[in-house]
Amino acid sequence: MPDFQEILFKLSIMALPALFAITLHEVAHGWAALKFGDRTAQMLGRLSLNPLRHVDPVGTVLLPMTMFIFTGFMFGWAKPVPVDFRNLRNPKRDMIWVAAAGPGVNFVLAFISALLLHVAPLAPEFMSDWLVNNLVVSLQFNVLLALFNLIPLPPLDGGRVLVGILPNRPAHAVARLEPYGIGIMMLLVFLIPFAASHAGYNFNPLYMVLGPATEWVVSNIVTLAGL
Repeated sequence: MPDFQEILFKLSIMALPALFAITLHEVAHGWAALKFGDRTAQMLGRLSLNPLRHVDPVGTVLLPMTMFIFTGFMFGWAKPVPVDFRNLRNPKRDMIWVAAAGPGVNFVLAFISALLLHVAPLAPEFMSDWLVNNLVVSLQFNVLLALFNLIPLPPLDGGRVLVGILPNRPAHAVARLEPYGIGIMMLLVFLIPFAASHAGYNFNPLYMVLGPATEWVVSNIVTLAGL
């Protein structure tokens, strides 16, 4: 029989850091766009820290809950903040900063989470374990979310950064991949691992890259935080 208390505890230490991470990730995009001349996110009320304004039914609710039930792990995304790159003062250059703002905030949140691990054990005993677990998940999830979004494939942030950095001709070639980007990611995240598992193989190409990268970044953040 399932231990519902244990399930609720695990859900609370995973859902709260994840919701906080994806909300600030999207707000950071909107805030950076505003600073560089685009008020679209502000006019649509998407600069709010209220998570409900950023909830995506699939990426924020359905996918994370499904992953949690079947794997005990949770990953997801928020509803993307709308940015009209034509309104930016220098669209090609400023797109780099707008795209990088989301992962940048996640790296900052990961470092803050690591620093707070110094003081979390000092909290009252009934909540110290809960706080420590939240901060550990926050550290790991923020790094994973940042690295995932930095994959150089539009419409992910890394793809937009790449388009902004490359000369015009190769930049246009990369930008043309955007309509297919989500499909490619779904193939890497779900379809290939699912097909491999049914064939008796354990093959997850995305995890083979993001897993070691996440461990390396987390290890360096922990060292910088003095843990």
